[in-house]
Amino acid sequence: MPEIELEELTITEVAISTQLKEQLLTVVEEEKQVIVHCKIDAVDGFNAARIWPTTYLIDVKANHRSTLLHVDGVTMYPVWTEISSGKTLYFTLIFSGLPASSLMFDFMEDIPEPGGFFVSNIKRNPKDIYSIELT
Repeated sequence: MPEIELEELTITEVAISTQLKEQLLTVVEEEKQVIVHCKIDAVDGFNAARIWPTTYLIDVKANHRSTLLHVDGVTMYPVWTEISSGKTLYFTLIFSGLPASSLMFDFMEDIPEPGGFFVSNIKRNPKDIYSIELT
């Protein structure tokens, strides 16, 4: 097989216009996401967890649902994540942004069977990063 010679590349500074930078900052501002760190303790009869894609953050006053964008550390329905007896499962969920006017919201797993997670009246904070315990 013939030997291939690779050329060395030199990366130079890339100039980005001020106008484009301002547009990108606007998009980032509009696309704020909400991070929810979750904790579930394994207890008798409850030693597995999963998250349904129909899990939302709900601002009731604004009639708004932030949708689930990304899951890390737990499986999505229909697959279960096992939690060893006496252990705790920690995972992170990332949602689309809440309205700027939102002061409080609910965390709701909207599922067609009993047992969906629900945490009400989560007080909004400036960083939009939250920690909740699911039972």
